[in-house]
Amino acid sequence: MSPALGEKIAIPSPESTDKISSCFNGDWLRGYVRGKLRNDPVYAESAAIIAAFPAPILDIGCGPGLLAHYLNACGIQVPYHGLDTDRRKIDSARAAATGLENVCFEQADCLPLPAWQGHVMMIDVLHYLDAGKQALLLHAAISRIAPGASLTIRTVIRDRSWRFHVTRVEETFIRSSRWIQGGVKHYPRIDELMRPLEDAGLAAETLPMFGYTPFNSYLLVARREPVPAAT
Repeated sequence: MSPALGEKIAIPSPESTDKISSCFNGDWLRGYVRGKLRNDPVYAESAAIIAAFPAPILDIGCGPGLLAHYLNACGIQVPYHGLDTDRRKIDSARAAATGLENVCFEQADCLPLPAWQGHVMMIDVLHYLDAGKQALLLHAAISRIAPGASLTIRTVIRDRSWRFHVTRVEETFIRSSRWIQGGVKHYPRIDELMRPLEDAGLAAETLPMFGYTPFNSYLLVARREPVPAAT
């Protein structure tokens, strides 16, 4: 059985995150990696989901590959394929991946997706796509979830909360920094995401993923039921 959202696993020590950050080039990137791995709760949540059902991982919008390093530090070793459109991030991911086994990083658009069966991860990806492309990507990702595995999405949700308004302001600074290419295209409502998941017969749950930030991020986990064991 997959864990309930919010279930915890043993997280990597500060020494482990220091070791991971040292694999990256440049003081700014090392500090970014260290801060994300220590403070962003999405990595521990994702690790708990994957640890409960070890299966290959397709990480769409993988950035510099932090999830692969985090899972390795947790002792979770499954085949991992990371995709990102940004050549700079893929180059950083490949350069830092020495010592990681069964890990591949590819510069590619999010569509079309490669053939895959396993877990699918989309961490902070969807709201950088327009509404039409979000729908196409969700459909493609759903078809790649293996029985027993999950589609895990973190995204900003459009609602009337003060967190959403703060997030919109924060995204203008991210765009000006050029760390994210293109900027926000569409903030989805929760029903826009849940409807296709439920229509596909997936068991979906949501969890606020604010961490120590004021931002309106949520985690959605949609699990495909495993194939019943033969009797």
